Amino acid sequence: MKIYNYKQKIEPILKEGVNSYEAVRRYEKIPTEIYAGADDAVLEIARDIVEMIQKKALRGEPYVLGLATGSTTSALYGELVRLHKEENISFRNVHTFNIDEFYPIRPDALQSHYRYMKEHLFDHIDIPKDNINFPDGSTPPELVAGFCAGYDRKIASLGGIDLQILGIGRTGHVGFNEPGSMVNSPTRLISLDTITRVDAAADFFGEEFVPRRAITMGLGGILSAKRIVLLAWGEGKARIIRHAVEGPVTDSLPTSYLQNHPNAKVVLDLSAASELTRVKTPWLVGVCNWNDRLIRKAVVWLCQKTEKPILKLTDRDYNDNGMSDLNAEFGPASMINIKVFNDLQHTISGWPGGKPNADDSTRPERALPYPKKVVIFSPHPDDDVISMGGTFARLVQQKHDVHVAYQTSGNIAVFDDDVVRFLDFGNQFSKIFELGGIDTQNLYEKLAKKLAGKKPGDPDVSEVRKLKSAIRRSEAMAAARYLGVPADHVHYLDLPFYETGTVKKSELSEGDIKIIIQLLQEIKPHQIYAAGDLSDPHGTHRVCINAILGALHELKSEAWMKDCRVWLYRGAWQEWDLDQVDMAVPLSPEEVLIKRKTIYKHSSQNNGPVFPGADSREFWQRAEDRNHATAILYDKLGMAEYQAIEVFVRFDIENT
Repeated sequence: MKIYNYKQKIEPILKEGVNSYEAVRRYEKIPTEIYAGADDAVLEIARDIVEMIQKKALRGEPYVLGLATGSTTSALYGELVRLHKEENISFRNVHTFNIDEFYPIRPDALQSHYRYMKEHLFDHIDIPKDNINFPDGSTPPELVAGFCAGYDRKIASLGGIDLQILGIGRTGHVGFNEPGSMVNSPTRLISLDTITRVDAAADFFGEEFVPRRAITMGLGGILSAKRIVLLAWGEGKARIIRHAVEGPVTDSLPTSYLQNHPNAKVVLDLSAASELTRVKTPWLVGVCNWNDRLIRKAVVWLCQKTEKPILKLTDRDYNDNGMSDLNAEFGPASMINIKVFNDLQHTISGWPGGKPNADDSTRPERALPYPKKVVIFSPHPDDDVISMGGTFARLVQQKHDVHVAYQTSGNIAVFDDDVVRFLDFGNQFSKIFELGGIDTQNLYEKLAKKLAGKKPGDPDVSEVRKLKSAIRRSEAMAAARYLGVPADHVHYLDLPFYETGTVKKSELSEGDIKIIIQLLQEIKPHQIYAAGDLSDPHGTHRVCINAILGALHELKSEAWMKDCRVWLYRGAWQEWDLDQVDMAVPLSPEEVLIKRKTIYKHSSQNNGPVFPGADSREFWQRAEDRNHATAILYDKLGMAEYQAIEVFVRFDIENT
């Protein structure tokens, strides 16, 4: 079975011509390639690496490869492993130098970059062990300076790095070269920026456990590489990529130094490229191939720039802001304005399941059948209510047959203290009611002792994982019960890819997809809601949507699928841009409060969850602020004023 990845289509936005290319180059100061998805990009990069390795091997020369770690590079290493195993590509002439490592840290620690590289690449290819070079996080403090100098000398002795693979951090760092790093800095021991430590906190199960220092290859060593390829995937990297590619060269953004390298390029998926001028505002770059969505995107941007509602835009507004070709082709302004106003107004619906006995010709969802069978997929046991709690409540209130399916247990996101608290409750409950059977006192003492001796990042024993899963299940059931969903309509899928007990998950498998298929075949829904959020910092959302897409591909020839629509919501990290929105569900103040109370039911995730990401707000606060901001945007564009709006994108099943 082929596993299908969720990715956006790349439309030919700009009309072909020299002027468009030159305009792109005016904005982008590093050659930049954009792919529909990361999987497409890594295929090209891996093939390029293999080709250069083989050319060097034919000449009897070593190929020196600089490597980075993290979720950005894992797919690339997976493809290199596949090429070795399936196409007999040899790596025996390859010498690797990894760019950084936490300090201090044991090489076998769960969070060690060395362990990451062994698990993702080194243990699966035929590279000689002596050819693997790595910053040693266990080096005694008095020997670190000598080790770093020797690291640079060894790179030089091999003729320098042929290709350096890079990721980019939220501060714009490459390796662990934080803002302020000198352009000629050598390999050295450095202090980590607070933002970098926050971003690493999930892997260490708390910011307080993240090492404060690291050994990193210096910018001098990185920039001396013959070729450099920087990779970035997802919306979370979009803003810093724009600054690095289009902004000035500055030591406050170390990645910007790549602008001065003679053979560097940036490789992005469409999400990571979303803030670049040629993607975000292509009409400023060249003449566009206009379609309805691009026109909507341009008009919304123009409204925000001029601080005017849609119906007040003038020909002068269009012409003065780089949109004269749109006005010339589709104008005058009044005609464009009315078209976009109606287009956006028709996305708004208080009937997400369709309004029965109503003209649905301009509504986002069809009126019939009514009531509809609905499946809401939730990657974790709270994403459903965080992201679409108001719509969820509306679907139930409007008498649709609503099922909710929790794709993973979410058990790693439960504090150990919560487990001890629930164990203590079970023990006291058993004593008070004089229940026999389970020796709760013994279980309490056994697991409490194990948790007390557990180190940050250590995987939970199976009993603890089960208890954490039970905590999250009970919270999800409480939320569903509050919304009026019957217990037999709540499904816990426990997809196997997630159940590792650690932050690092397994790859998506056919087993995961079959579980989704079985549920959908059983219910045969008319509507499916799923998380299309690819900004999840731990990747669970990405795997969960890919599991759904794999299932939809297998099922799309089924008769019931012909009458099924798929709606994508976003999670706690990002919201859909208005040019993408197909359905906007307005919420009243009372419905916002219902949503908040539903999120409260997930008590283990309140008052500071285990994995808060870079945003310190509670999940309910993020959701309310995001939904309110969407409502304000609709209002400023000239639509009706609402308290909050949840938005959705319709996914075309044929795209799978």
